[in-house]
Amino acid sequence: MSDLLSAVLEAHGGVDRWRRLSTCTATIVSEGELFRAKGMAQDPQPRQMTVSLHEEHASVRPFGGPDQRSDFTPGRTAIERADGSVVAERFEHRKGFAGHTFETPWDPLDRAYFNGYALWTYLTTPFFMLMPGMAVHEKEPWAESPTETWRGLRVSFPDGIESHSREQDFYFGDDFLVRRHDYHVDIAGGFAAAHYMYDIAEADGIRLPTKRRAYRRGPDGRPLRDHLMVGIDLSDVHYF
Repeated sequence: MSDLLSAVLEAHGGVDRWRRLSTCTATIVSEGELFRAKGMAQDPQPRQMTVSLHEEHASVRPFGGPDQRSDFTPGRTAIERADGSVVAERFEHRKGFAGHTFETPWDPLDRAYFNGYALWTYLTTPFFMLMPGMAVHEKEPWAESPTETWRGLRVSFPDGIESHSREQDFYFGDDFLVRRHDYHVDIAGGFAAAHYMYDIAEADGIRLPTKRRAYRRGPDGRPLRDHLMVGIDLSDVHYF
């Protein structure tokens, strides 16, 4: 493990604390250009997100109806009723995005798939980097401004973990807390994103950003602030 990764993990709550936990719940409110482009315009209703910390499993409720929830794992995406009966499901979902462009519409299962892997990644950052098969190494720093430079980690995700793209970059401030996350959204034409994080809070010994804003990323690496692709506000976060 690199010195930078060790410092990052400690700053976000520490490995010992993380290993004693199994689940995260949070209230989420989402918005953004991506959802409108996909025909899935997001309403401002708060929703309850639940993720497993040591395996990729996520669920949000309500989803598509007051008595419905999504259920995501790498091999299956489903919409279920509160009693567990299946409304719709899809297996090996990633294959279904082949040939998609940014303009290709999504259906509710596509939206559930994106929501599942994305929020799982966000609510387990940076600790998911400890999972088997993750390749993590320090990369060149990012000059955010003339007076602020952030150190970076490049993560290569293994087969069996679904995420935006196989290679993603994470940047950290002098306090080793996460500031920015760069990736390509492969299931939406592969557009480049610069994802900024704000308002760090502590929840049950884990530190995490509670405001996320993902913009299109220009060729120079700078965010295109006129294109807010996804915005997420988190509240009432609990790890247990």
